[in-house]
Amino acid sequence: MQVKTATFVKSSARLIQCPVDKKPEYAFIGRSNVGKSSLINMLVNNKKLAKTSGRPGKTQLINHFEINGEWYLVDLPGYGYAKVSKKSKEKFGALIQDYVEKREDMTNLFVLIDSRLAPQPIDLEFMEFCGVKGIPFSIVFTKIDKLTGNQINKNIRAYQKRMLQDWEEMPVYFATSAEAGTGKDELLGYIATINKQLKAGKS
Repeated sequence: MQVKTATFVKSSARLIQCPVDKKPEYAFIGRSNVGKSSLINMLVNNKKLAKTSGRPGKTQLINHFEINGEWYLVDLPGYGYAKVSKKSKEKFGALIQDYVEKREDMTNLFVLIDSRLAPQPIDLEFMEFCGVKGIPFSIVFTKIDKLTGNQINKNIRAYQKRMLQDWEEMPVYFATSAEAGTGKDELLGYIATINKQLKAGKS
């Protein structure tokens, strides 16, 4: 898939404020500072589309971007940032939960994982929540440009081993680098395949 147009549509503080035109939505979520905005900008060829920040917890709303006039890329608030106030944590948590559980147009949730780190409890807990609720998700390992090839394989294998303690099989996953553009074609191709299946199902 080639991204020809990527347009910011709106930011929503509540689920009811999200767009109502029933396009497929592909949402991106992860721990704060996992490289979400940089990855989104890489996917759509626009370094300024999603706002990047060195300050974790920057994204506090549900942000919808329309891609090629056909589907939405959705930037969700990050989770697990310790310095966000308790009240804000509760609000973000409720907002995220509302969206991933109740948003009928959400077609797939991409859970971003920092490839440099050992499996983090908060990420595992969030994916377990998705599994229990039957929420379709895939894993996106970020920042692989910070590792050697051997380290990438070792870290992903460690994640697979940990996931398979609780899961029958490893969810679909991608290895990406916003800096190098790695994984872009694979991610967009995956979205294109799902969109094609959705169209075929409607015909």
